Amino acid sequence: MTGAVSCVGDTKVRTALYEAANILLSRVKRFSALKRWGMGLAKRRGLKRAKVALARKVGVIMHRMWIDGTEFRWTAAERAAA
Repeated sequence: MTGAVSCVGDTKVRTALYEAANILLSRVKRFSALKRWGMGLAKRRGLKRAKVALARKVGVIMHRMWIDGTEFRWTAAERAAA
């Protein structure tokens, strides 16, 4: 299946990633590059696909943060300072 969060692994993790993407797009007021990317994708491809794509991207980012031991930076200024 293309265009989905991988079906390998725990179902609850996939559900949590999708829910996180849903909350990021719908309820989080603070803007970030990740939210901008998701909103742009939703405009082009539809909200459902954007949520799935954002869930996958959040999973990749979280995995990288776990490996590196870094924290999420909301803005480019925070990224430059780090």
